[in-house]
Amino acid sequence: MDTTDISKGCIVESVAGRDKGHIFFVLDTVGDYALLIDGKIRRIENPKNKKIKHVRFLARREDIRVYSKIAAGIRPDNAEIRKALVLFANSDKESS
Repeated sequence: MDTTDISKGCIVESVAGRDKGHIFFVLDTVGDYALLIDGKIRRIENPKNKKIKHVRFLARREDIRVYSKIAAGIRPDNAEIRKALVLFANSDKESS
């Protein structure tokens, strides 16, 4: 997938910077930047502003409740975000 496919609710991985290798949800995109949240280090109250070229698209999971909330413009809880990312990471490891 291309960086143009990155939009609200997508799951991405950081490929540059101190947070390299971390998995995030995209809260929103603003120009060439994405607002990233993981519910732990980057909470919903203080999202990470990162250039889109420095993240890699992993998935768009419509079956995850957090995706639905972000797409609808509803702020998910930090606990929901953490749980969804852990479930995604575990399912990704099982499929590998």
